Amino acid sequence: MDGKMVPEQAKVNANPPFLDKSHGLHSVKRFTLSVSKLKIFLGALAFSFFAKGLSGSYMKSMTTQIERRFDISSSIVGLIDGSFEIGNLMVLILVSYLGSKVHRPKVIAIGCVIMAVGAFISVAPHFIMGRYNYKSIAISVHNSSTSTAACLPTLSPHPAADNMGIYGNATTLGCGKHRASYLWLFVLVGNLLRGIGEAPIMPLGLSYIDDFSREENSAFYIGAVRSIGLFGPTLGFLLGAFCANMWVDIGKVDADSLMINSKDIRWVGAWWLGILICGAASFLASLPFWFLPRSLPKEGGERNIQAMPSDIYAITQDNHVKTEGRTQPPLKVLSAVKDFFLTVKKLLGNVVFMVFLLLNVLQYNVIVGSTSYEPKYMEQQFNISVSNAIFFIGIVLLPFATVGMFLGSFLIKRFKMGIKGMAKFACITFAVSYCFNLLYFIANCEPLQVAGLTVNYAGIKQPSFSQENLISSCNSDCNCEANHWDPVCGDNGVTYMSACLAGCKTSLGTGKDTVFHNCSCVGVSGHGNLSAILGQCPREKCSKMYPYFLAVLAISVVSLCLGATSLYMIMFRVVSPDLKSFGVGIETFCGRIFGGLPAPIYFGALIDRTCLKWGVKPCGGSGACRVYDTNAFRNIYLGLNAALKGGSFILYVVLLILILKRVRQDNGMGKVSQSTEKLSMKIPATGPGEPSSTETSVYEDTFL
Repeated sequence: MDGKMVPEQAKVNANPPFLDKSHGLHSVKRFTLSVSKLKIFLGALAFSFFAKGLSGSYMKSMTTQIERRFDISSSIVGLIDGSFEIGNLMVLILVSYLGSKVHRPKVIAIGCVIMAVGAFISVAPHFIMGRYNYKSIAISVHNSSTSTAACLPTLSPHPAADNMGIYGNATTLGCGKHRASYLWLFVLVGNLLRGIGEAPIMPLGLSYIDDFSREENSAFYIGAVRSIGLFGPTLGFLLGAFCANMWVDIGKVDADSLMINSKDIRWVGAWWLGILICGAASFLASLPFWFLPRSLPKEGGERNIQAMPSDIYAITQDNHVKTEGRTQPPLKVLSAVKDFFLTVKKLLGNVVFMVFLLLNVLQYNVIVGSTSYEPKYMEQQFNISVSNAIFFIGIVLLPFATVGMFLGSFLIKRFKMGIKGMAKFACITFAVSYCFNLLYFIANCEPLQVAGLTVNYAGIKQPSFSQENLISSCNSDCNCEANHWDPVCGDNGVTYMSACLAGCKTSLGTGKDTVFHNCSCVGVSGHGNLSAILGQCPREKCSKMYPYFLAVLAISVVSLCLGATSLYMIMFRVVSPDLKSFGVGIETFCGRIFGGLPAPIYFGALIDRTCLKWGVKPCGGSGACRVYDTNAFRNIYLGLNAALKGGSFILYVVLLILILKRVRQDNGMGKVSQSTEKLSMKIPATGPGEPSSTETSVYEDTFL
C-alpha cells in the first residue's frame, strides 16, 4: 500500500492541485485572497509609518514647550529627547537579527500599541500638575480700577508675588511637596516606550513586503509605503505649530484673559493635546496587523509557486496546497550568538563600510541636534513665536527634503549611475549643501537689548552680566524682585526685566493694554517719554533677515537630500548581499547610539551656556532660561553644525577615494561574464529575509 502511495504523492507534489485546470476556481480565489492580504498589509504599514513619523516630529517640535512647562534646562530636555533612542536601541538589533523568525505582523502590532501607551504616559503630568501660572503684574492691574505702581518704595509684598510660576503658591503647598518637581520623568518614560515600540516597524515591515511580493514590485511597494510615511513628519510639525499656538490649559482658562502672547518666553502651548492625537493614531495603526497571517503565498500565484522548491508548500488532507513559506529550522541560541559575532566581524572588517559608518554617525548628530533645537534657534534669533518657527519647519524643511530625495533618486535612475557615479554625486551635492550652510552666519539679527543683562541702564553694551547690574540708581528705591521676569518695552527701545526694574510709578489701562508711565529708568538713556508697554521690544532687522534664512535653509536641505539616496545605495553596494539587512541594522544602531542619543544632550548643554537669565523656581533652583545671549547662541549652534558637517565632508572625500580605488582594482581583474550574471539571476533566494537574486546580480555587476 505504501508502495502505491509514493508515486501518487510524487504526482501531487509535481502538480499541486490548485495549479491543475480542474482546480482553477480554487486557484483564483486563493491567489486573490493572498493579494488582498498583501494590499491590506501595505496599507497598514503605510499608516504605521505615518503614525511613527507624526509622533516623532511632533515630539521634536514640542521640546521648547516641555522645557517651559516643567521649568527645566535644555540639557534635561535633550535627555528626554534622547530617551527615544535609548528605547529604540534596546530592541533594534534583536529585532533586525531575528527577522522572519517571528510573527512579523503581530510584533509590529505590539510595537504600535507600546507607542500608544508611551504617548498616554507622557501626557499624564498635564492632568496631575494643575493649571500653569505665570508671574505678571498685569494680572493685578487687570483686577484693579485704580492706577497701580510697579515701583513700590515700601517693603510691602509685590502684587506679582501671588503668581508663583507652574507650582502655584509655594507658601500653601510647601517646598517639599511640589508634585511638579520631577513629573518630566513621565515624559521621559513615555518617550522611551515610544522608541521601543517603533523599533520593529521598519525592519520587519519592509522585509515582509520583500518576501511575499514579486521582485519587480518590491521596490515600488517599499517606495510607496515610505512616500506615504513622509506625510507623517510634515503633519507632525504642522500639528505642533497648531498646538503651540494654543494655551496649555485650553478649556480651563479663557484665552482672552491671558496677559502674554505666543512670542513671550513664558508662553506654553497645548503640548499634551498633540501627544494624545499621536497616541490615538499609533493605536489605530496596530489594529489591522492583528488579523494578518505570519506568511503569505508569494505574489504572482501559479508562476511563483511552480518555481518554488517542494519544501515550501505542504499538501493537506483535502489535497490543498498550504503555502506557509519555507520551514525555519529551530533556533539554536549558542549557534546564533556565534554566527552573530562572526557576522559583525566580517561586516566591520570592510574598510569602506567603516568609513560610511563614521560618516553616518556624524550625519545623525547634525540631523538630530538641528531638528531638536531649530525652533528654539529661530525663535531667539529672528524674534518669532515658537509656533511660527515650527510651522515654517513643517512647510519648508520636510517638503524640500522630500523633493530632494525624489529628485536624487530620479537622477540616479536617469543617468544609470554606478557606484562610482553615485559616490561623486553624493560628494558634490554635500559640498554644495555645506557651502550654503556656511551662509547661515550672514543671516544675523541684532541682539535683544535688556537693561542690566546685555546693556546697562544708560543703553550702553556691557561686557558681562552680574546680579548687581540689575539694580541701578533709577530703581534702587523700588524694592524690586531681581529674579522676576515680566518684561516691558520702554519707549527708548530697551527691554526691562519688569516694570518695577524700569522704575515705573503709575499705569493706565488694564490687562494686555496696560501702559506704564513715569518710568525713571527709561529716561536714563536720554530720550523717550518715560513710558513702557508689556512685552519685549521688537527687533526690526530680524524681520528682514528671516526670509533670507528660510531661502538658504531650503536650498541647503534640497542639496543635502539630493545625495541621500546615492549614499544609502553605496552602503548596499559595498557589503556582500547576505549582509545587507544586517548592515542596515548596524548602521542604524551606531547612528542612534553615537548620534541620536548624545546629540540632543550636548547640543542642549552648550546652548544652556549662552543663557543670561535663568528663571528661579519658588523654592530655589534654576528653572527654564528666560534670556539668551543671541550672538553666543548663534555662534555655538551654527558653529557646532558647521564643525560636524566639516568632518562629514572630509569623510565624503575619503569614501570617494576608497571607492575609486576599489573600482580601479576591480576593473583590472575584469568584470563578471554575461553568462555568470544570467546564471546568478536564476538563483532563488534561500529564505525570507535573505537577498533576492536581483540584488545579488546587481551587486556583482556594479561592484566586482
